[in-house]
Amino acid sequence: MLILFTDTDTDLTPKAAKEFGYHLISMPYSIDGKTTYPYEDFEEFDAHSFYDMLRNGVLPNTSAISSESYKKYFEPHFKNGDDILYVHFSAAMTATFEAMDKAVAELKQKYPERKFYSIDTKGITIGSLNIVEEIGDMYKSGKTVEEIMSWAKEEIDHFAVYFFADDLKFFKHSGRVSGLAGTMGTLLGIRPIICMNSEGKMVSVGKEKGRAKALTRLIKYVEELGSEIEKHRIIVAHTDAPELAGEAISMLKEKFGTDLRIELVDVNPTAGSHCGPSTVGISFHAIHR
Repeated sequence: MLILFTDTDTDLTPKAAKEFGYHLISMPYSIDGKTTYPYEDFEEFDAHSFYDMLRNGVLPNTSAISSESYKKYFEPHFKNGDDILYVHFSAAMTATFEAMDKAVAELKQKYPERKFYSIDTKGITIGSLNIVEEIGDMYKSGKTVEEIMSWAKEEIDHFAVYFFADDLKFFKHSGRVSGLAGTMGTLLGIRPIICMNSEGKMVSVGKEKGRAKALTRLIKYVEELGSEIEKHRIIVAHTDAPELAGEAISMLKEKFGTDLRIELVDVNPTAGSHCGPSTVGISFHAIHR
């Protein structure tokens, strides 16, 4: 049997994971030296409370998990005679997958007949979620792992995500985005427009002054790059900015029609630690990223 895995950095919740058949790997964040594992240390994510903490001055840190942790997730399934497909967030953003590779190598020595497959979404949050859910649909419909891997090879770079951050100090703290002037942008009210590129890295591709112009810019990217968007999910995510996210959805429907498959999600706390509160993003099927 093939067992599906993904991680909490893809924004998949336990409820959705159960619907698609995924097992979740928890990616941690730390506040004041206390490390929290999403959906292991709490059952439901209280996005409003978490992002309010950040508004009040908290700057979380994130960290990789150990090879031993990966073994705890994977070994019971290998021991049971199952193979594993892990659809994960961008390997270019973290060293955690070095620990994963070490764990898998050790497990394959112990269980040489077992197979481990991985798909790098080259994204994070909804950029990954769109791909995770598409693969979940394929898994539920009975597609083979070879069919899923072939689809991923062709389609990964056709799922784009564009978003803007409201307060650049969080990205300045994490250093995750290239081409970003954190302090000056925050002082002037500049919202950088950020995307995940084909290398799986976050890059700043433009800037707008004010939230309204930033939202308009996001919609423009969907209009310019969107490909068969009516056949795929459009996912809107936010970090405790429901009014902004709702406005984005209204703008999408006005531009592209009301029959779109639009999902609205909260950005998970680990990824949200890097972008901060009042961030809004859109993921869609595109000509290219």
